[in-house]
Amino acid sequence: MSKILELQQLRKYYATQKAVDDISFNITKGSIFGLLGPNGAGKTTLLRMITGIFYPDSGEIILDGKKFDPINDIVKIGYMPEERGLYKKMKIGEQALYLAQLKGLSRSEAMEKIKFWFSRLEMESWWNKKVEDLSKGMSQKLQFVITVLHEPKLIILDEPFSGLDPVNANLIKDEIYGLAQRGSTVIFSTHRMEQVEEICDHIVLMNLGKKILDGTVADVKQQFKENKFSIKLHEIPALTTNESFEIVDQKANAFTVKIKEGFRSNDVLQFFLQQNVTVEGFNEILPSLNDIFIQLVEGTKSVSRAFQPIQS
Repeated sequence: MSKILELQQLRKYYATQKAVDDISFNITKGSIFGLLGPNGAGKTTLLRMITGIFYPDSGEIILDGKKFDPINDIVKIGYMPEERGLYKKMKIGEQALYLAQLKGLSRSEAMEKIKFWFSRLEMESWWNKKVEDLSKGMSQKLQFVITVLHEPKLIILDEPFSGLDPVNANLIKDEIYGLAQRGSTVIFSTHRMEQVEEICDHIVLMNLGKKILDGTVADVKQQFKENKFSIKLHEIPALTTNESFEIVDQKANAFTVKIKEGFRSNDVLQFFLQQNVTVEGFNEILPSLNDIFIQLVEGTKSVSRAFQPIQS
């Protein structure tokens, strides 16, 4: 599949810090891409290079097949920063119109798209409100609209669900899916791992300026699985131990087992079936992205494994 963005050995150093240290990865067109990392990992610096706010010390950014030109290519990008980037004293409708025109839309085009998005996100009555009168969640919805209304090829959302209640979070999530389906590519940066698992196709994890993980969500979870399975039985058999597994947890007739090296899940299932009991459930337990994130960032995995990026 074609790529919308290619980062090639990007570096950005400050006096006492390697903020981005030899980062390379690609993002496929139409995907929802997760950029993850703890505070201080270098995510914000990287995003600011992608948007042309910062220039890299070395390396190259390729946008839609051509070398990135920050002056001319910025209209292809929509960037929603974590910090509020709104004029507090300005009325909402006027502000959306002004910022849309800065992105190259004519006044009539801007009005048409603003009305569409205000209606879609139930914001029609907000036109004459001032930004300073908005709640955090309302401000977040406005920032989202301003980010996407010029239909950019690349949309960068930094903590887009911050301040949103569950109803509005689902509303924005559905719109993110819709934008990707219509051809936009979304870079999604957040600390909320459960959101990443739910909506992202591919992730990169950064720490201390370096890339330490790169792969699809499914591949990453498979890479870090521990051969654990949950099994639920209708009744507890007389025999619950076997050479093929060890029980790591038990609650009533529900077991969590870890399969030993050299054995397969079928060996465990066959063992319980031979006990003449009814198996009501048998599922593989995959680690959450949150578990993997903590393991890598806190170094609970071996150094050699943590710093060999997974390639999809």
